[in-house]
Amino acid sequence: MLAFIARRLVVSVLVFLAATVVVFLMAVNVGDPLAEARQLPSGPAQESAIAEITERMNLDEPVYIRYFLWLGGVLTGDLGVTATGHSVNAMLENAVGATLQLVLGATVLSIVIGISIGVISALRQYSGLDLSVTFAAFLFYSLPVFWVGTLLKQFVAIDLNNWLADPTLALWVIGLVALFVALFCASLVVGDRRTRLTTFAVGFLGMVALLWALSETGWFADPGLGVFVIAVTAIAGAVGFTTLFSGLDWNSPVMRAAMTAAVAGIVCALVLDPVLADPNLATIGLLALITAAVCFAFGWVIGGELYRRSAIQAAMWTGLFTGALIFVDRMLQSFASYSEMKGGRPVSTIGAGTPNFEGTFWQSGLDSVGHLALPTLALMLISLATYTRYTRASMLEVMNQDYVRTARAKGLPERAVVTRHSLRNGLIPITTLTAYDIGTVMGGAVVTETVFGWRAMGRMLLDGIQNGDPGPIMAFFLVAGGAIVVFNMIADITYGFLDPRIRQA
Repeated sequence: MLAFIARRLVVSVLVFLAATVVVFLMAVNVGDPLAEARQLPSGPAQESAIAEITERMNLDEPVYIRYFLWLGGVLTGDLGVTATGHSVNAMLENAVGATLQLVLGATVLSIVIGISIGVISALRQYSGLDLSVTFAAFLFYSLPVFWVGTLLKQFVAIDLNNWLADPTLALWVIGLVALFVALFCASLVVGDRRTRLTTFAVGFLGMVALLWALSETGWFADPGLGVFVIAVTAIAGAVGFTTLFSGLDWNSPVMRAAMTAAVAGIVCALVLDPVLADPNLATIGLLALITAAVCFAFGWVIGGELYRRSAIQAAMWTGLFTGALIFVDRMLQSFASYSEMKGGRPVSTIGAGTPNFEGTFWQSGLDSVGHLALPTLALMLISLATYTRYTRASMLEVMNQDYVRTARAKGLPERAVVTRHSLRNGLIPITTLTAYDIGTVMGGAVVTETVFGWRAMGRMLLDGIQNGDPGPIMAFFLVAGGAIVVFNMIADITYGFLDPRIRQA
């Protein structure tokens, strides 16, 4: 395996160096960095400006000398300066931070949700859920991102902010949302028509009652989960994670470990009230590490030798899931005060943050979420469709293989057949797509940045091209091209773990 990784590493480095040569040749010929200086009136001022830019950018040197000067600066951590004398390092630092905020969350959510929906769709082939997912995937995939962004700004941000002034739901809205949720729940159920109709009726009536109660109590103006909702959801999470890792068995050590983690999280929601009043990021990180360690101990002790691995996994995921519920609850409790600070317009349509905003940890978090919500949703809707379709197609192909039918014939539980055999091999083509997607988004989303007023990697590239300045262009390529090469190398290594036969290639 080490030889396999070493070969991929050497090839990746050579490919990246060759790519830098090609991109540098294009970057130095994309425009004239002296164009602005030449527009000055003829005389000493013009000559001085031209001479200064020429010296700053080494324009009097041959192209290959300029490339090696740039490469030497990269190796020492100096990306040079722009034609106007600004540090490219500083520009890149600001642009990368904004890009990570903008696209990282959307990409991770697209991958996780898309793969999950694709697997479920494949397992329910030609069902109502499968047909609905297929239709929605093709619909979202065909939408241009600038149009989606504009619609979100109008119908989500502006209309939602107006609605929050008097957040009550009309009966037809309640009925429409309940109908959609009931149809979704019924499509997930495996059984006869009577079972699906019962599920539909229960889901519809339950959602109508819930939305009506939330609307009448003013929950949308001052939201929060509360201990009861946290407790019910945490216990449901414990059951779900136990089923995922070991199958549903109410008396198994795995279930006891997961339930113990859920109960401990519910207790912490009450005990840690003073600590969570206004924490910082380090405190949240420390609490997450403590949660993982304590839940690991629960799984180790309760699971015993026979069920230890599954118990540890179920307990840790349950504990972190409960911690996430507490985190969301605290942030929702600060929504009313944050909305008041924003003049009743909490959902933002432009920029990465509110200028000079000062608030508590939770209010600052809501400010970041408010600015990230729309661009993240715009990017996620389109990427989600790709992952859903690829995952569904890959899973359907794998589930028809002989080794999957053999696994079922041996009597393995369906959970084991899907997770250990079908999904593991079905992820091989998805790994390629994921690696390329993660690497690509590091270059920013130029259209999305323009629609929502972000200044990130895409804007830096456009400015470099318009000004004929190779410094920002090459800085962009270092991050975007480097990310593509690195993540494709990681994909190659991942292939070796998913399928040992690939290690011999």
